[in-house]
Amino acid sequence: MRIEHVAFNVDDPVGMARWYVEHLGFLVARGSSEPPYAHFLMDSTRTCLIEIYANRSAPIPDYRAQHPGTLHLAFVSSDVDADAARLTAAGAKLDGEVARMSSGDVVCFLRDPWGFVLQLVKRAQPMLSAGEVAD
Repeated sequence: MRIEHVAFNVDDPVGMARWYVEHLGFLVARGSSEPPYAHFLMDSTRTCLIEIYANRSAPIPDYRAQHPGTLHLAFVSSDVDADAARLTAAGAKLDGEVARMSSGDVVCFLRDPWGFVLQLVKRAQPMLSAGEVAD
């Protein structure tokens, strides 16, 4: 078995989808212009999806109030400092500092314009490689 998608109930899935496509390189696998405005977004490897939607019958978490360790969406970055600067220029906010770990990993947390936590990570030793992805 493998993961198809992870879903997040958010306040503005249409705006988020647009921002994620423009600034994070996602592609829209499926989008809806009708409530709950579900958008399935795939990363550049086309092997992983996230779903963002606005289901008003379920509580939408207050992502701005959540600690970054509670929930975050992590992205591989070849240059964490440059990507953090680019994303903050696009409306994200740095949450803390860029950290250089004793393992050699470089990581940082940001909040997208809606307060959802993103993590940028450059691993000293990659945890996954494109060649290791299997059905």
